Amino acid sequence: MKRCIYEARLVDDEKERDVIESALSILNEDFEEDAVSAEVATEVHEKVNQILGTDDPYSEVKKRSNEAAEELLPRAEEIAEKGFREAVLVAIAGNVLDFGYREDINSPKFLIEKFEDIIDQGLAQDDTEEIERILEEGNELVYFTDNAGEIVFDTLLLKKLKDYKIHLTVVVKGEPILTDATMKEALEYGIDEIADQLETTGGYAVGVDFDLLTKKVKEKLERADLIIAKGMANWESFSEMDYSPIAFLTRSKCQPVSNTMDVPYDENIAKLFK
Repeated sequence: MKRCIYEARLVDDEKERDVIESALSILNEDFEEDAVSAEVATEVHEKVNQILGTDDPYSEVKKRSNEAAEELLPRAEEIAEKGFREAVLVAIAGNVLDFGYREDINSPKFLIEKFEDIIDQGLAQDDTEEIERILEEGNELVYFTDNAGEIVFDTLLLKKLKDYKIHLTVVVKGEPILTDATMKEALEYGIDEIADQLETTGGYAVGVDFDLLTKKVKEKLERADLIIAKGMANWESFSEMDYSPIAFLTRSKCQPVSNTMDVPYDENIAKLFK
């Protein structure tokens, strides 16, 4: 609900009440014990966009997130050059660029102010050695991105991943949703030149709607020696499926998600599920 209110205030705060009422109505109707939260969230945000008359309420926020990450890029490069683990940590640090769910994280400036602190925390869950072993032996890797801004730091990790001589497919969002990166950001930051293949999730969805994926992406997932998924929404989506091995790289920003992942709250997480 906090995200919905945040979106209304970004676009048209006079519609805040309508947004809240519509979101509550959907939650009341659809949210059951066995509901997939990412699917319910997709329906909620689609309705909010209709009320606000926009298909991308976060467009300006995403632009500023990219600018914040660009400002930090020289320092991020310096850290990532130290090794694979450090590149993973930098990519996770960018995951804080996700707005509307916590009052203290309400601007891209948060990353600039807290970047060094986030890096200094290290990885509370560190499965990077196991991830590297898979990369050394594997042939196919599929990498699902998360937020704008964060995708700037993803480029540093993606370059490291290419050192393993593995075929790299990167998947970005098919349409603007929340602060997530789309093909626009991927092309802007040259991911098409880093990855062997650049694909999208095929449509509008929080996390991944597997019904929207193209046949090509589905086949990649089936053949992948490793899947890397960034962020909490991708965890919520993939945790309902049987793909493995899969590494989740995220900041554990949400207590319920932290609980289901069995990781500490508000930490840097690199967790491998086999």
